[in-house]
Amino acid sequence: MTRVDAAATASTKQKPRTEPELCSSSSSSSSVSLSPFRCCAAAADLAPLPLPPSSAMANSSSGVAVHDDCKLKFNELQSKRMHRFITFAMDNKGKEIIVDKIGDRTTSYEDFTSSLPEGDCRFAIYDFDFVTAEDVPKSRIFYILWSPDNAKVRSKMLYASSNEKFKKELNGIQLELQATDASEISLDALKDRVK
Repeated sequence: MTRVDAAATASTKQKPRTEPELCSSSSSSSSVSLSPFRCCAAAADLAPLPLPPSSAMANSSSGVAVHDDCKLKFNELQSKRMHRFITFAMDNKGKEIIVDKIGDRTTSYEDFTSSLPEGDCRFAIYDFDFVTAEDVPKSRIFYILWSPDNAKVRSKMLYASSNEKFKKELNGIQLELQATDASEISLDALKDRVK
């Protein structure tokens, strides 16, 4: 048996580690400089960490997942016109985006704006019906990032970092708004965007 074969056989007979092994460069007799990205050779025996399920990676830039109900309710609004608006919020742990509130087709725009909290962020979808200058009825689906000035900094950062990935989950958004106060999502602001 060669030295390489003996070393390979010996390494396969090692007892598996249950505790992480800490690397140290305290040896003063070594003239080799250890990189902060290298660890001891024994670390090569450790198994790689398992990847989280794909649903948990839906918003990998922020580590926030998107609950399946979000897409389901959005599709009901977009395809079946069952809802006037939907608001989405982070769950209590800040790990998943969930459906917060739903307004039926008879809900007014004022009901929608009053459903947005004054001190916290939200993602929102609003199905805006309007009539063009040519007297043609139309509809546009607005995606709104609601981030009021008095929301907590952590909340603003979490919503901002999840924004792009969440938008991609909702296929069919036609117009976008970002608002920090009610005047930025007034009915006139929506009308200006569809002109």
